[in-house]
Amino acid sequence: MFLTHQHDPQKNAAVIESYFKNSSSLSEAVAETDQLFFASVAKWEHVKQKSKIVDKLKSLWTKKEEPLDFHHTIIDETGVYPDWKPVLDHEYSVLKEQAASIIHVKPGGDVQAALSGGGKTIYLAEGTYIVDELHVPSNTIVKGAGPGRTILKLRDTAPKRSFVLTNENHVKGNHHILIEGITFDWTLERLRPDEKSSSGNNRSSCLTFANVTYGWVKDCDALNPGLHCYDVSSTLYDYSGDGHRARGGSRFIWIDGCTGTGFGDDGVTTHHSDYILISNCFMFDPSGRSHKSGFSNSNGFEVDDGSRSVWLVNNASARCFGGIEVKAHATSSAAANVHIIGHLSENDNRSFNFRHIGHHAADDPESKTARFLTATRIVSLYPVYTDLYAGSKPRALTVSAYHHVIINGLRAIGDPAYNYKQLPVAGIQYKAKHVHVQDVVMRDFVTAGAALKVFGGANKPDHVTVKNASFANCGKTPLFIAKDVINASSENTTTA
Repeated sequence: MFLTHQHDPQKNAAVIESYFKNSSSLSEAVAETDQLFFASVAKWEHVKQKSKIVDKLKSLWTKKEEPLDFHHTIIDETGVYPDWKPVLDHEYSVLKEQAASIIHVKPGGDVQAALSGGGKTIYLAEGTYIVDELHVPSNTIVKGAGPGRTILKLRDTAPKRSFVLTNENHVKGNHHILIEGITFDWTLERLRPDEKSSSGNNRSSCLTFANVTYGWVKDCDALNPGLHCYDVSSTLYDYSGDGHRARGGSRFIWIDGCTGTGFGDDGVTTHHSDYILISNCFMFDPSGRSHKSGFSNSNGFEVDDGSRSVWLVNNASARCFGGIEVKAHATSSAAANVHIIGHLSENDNRSFNFRHIGHHAADDPESKTARFLTATRIVSLYPVYTDLYAGSKPRALTVSAYHHVIINGLRAIGDPAYNYKQLPVAGIQYKAKHVHVQDVVMRDFVTAGAALKVFGGANKPDHVTVKNASFANCGKTPLFIAKDVINASSENTTTA
């Protein structure tokens, strides 16, 4: 399989499931992950109470405690979704009532003038619209004729800091916005070929929701943004320390059926925002131009600083640095309470990368916020070295610094002829704690050192279990658990 721009993201679920034919049903797997996750949360709550630990998830700006709520994943005939999605469904009906007034716009028309005032549905006819940065007010629906048919393209003279489209007021916030059936073209060619493509903070993206409550982005395509294709964000990014969150985060956002390519940083990203659902999307072939050449941390999907209660369902990525990265910078709170159900990663350098930068080494501070993460039925196909990040080693999975992690269903397939330089393909390392990995099949990493390695050393992980794992054609020591790792165990592992 080679994922291209013609790949239909609505087929992601079927392709992912094809790798789990001999496993339990998807509904059983989701229920099992849910059960394992809440059992792990209960252990954390017990330790927290016994040790009198206080969660320092406090907003720097409001000084207000922001408790982390846990939710179940639901699977039924309509799909897979978090149990808070009915809130979004109700608000969608509210939006349709508020945006009952209809305006039709044709190419050459003034799109911004049509948007003015909100409380309406704007239909954009097929064609290309040359635009300056568009600002969408509350209670507004913007619908095109479909990706590739309705194209919003930034004017050649647009400043580098421009979005193609964003909400009207990042400071006061907006609510009830739907964007559907549009291609966003950031017009990267207006920059010099050697010019860094982003301008700083959360700008230079195709579509950004900053301080938006109740937002939907459906069936859109994003081309060559300086920073991100789609950013669910706070008013500004915040780097005031682990335990703090930014002012003006977004809440209750659903991105579905979207594609993106050529992104300078990430395809879909989230910052300091809560209750986000990202489903049936495909991000591929970043430019990496917002970074220094050879150091491009460009991910297909990134759940970043301070994000919480994020669900990623049946997405796909190809030829990125990371397929899905759940992380934080050293000077920010980590993403927490993140749940991945179904993901297909092809030729990404690090298919699934979970880390809190600056909290890995033995003398680094323990992360206050990197905890509560699940991944069910994830697929890594042929992870490779990449010019995007020249020094990064290919990995199917890396867990660093995160606590209370459940991996239930990993399929990793390598190329027997590819040179993995005797290095591990999946690693649990760097202060990770309470990590449970089960239903693992890894094959054809012939030149790897270990298929799955639990690292030792001064910053070794703690409480790691590996269960029901199968390795075929995977180096000399397919499963390696360092001798100095305490509270580590494996059960029912086979090697062929």
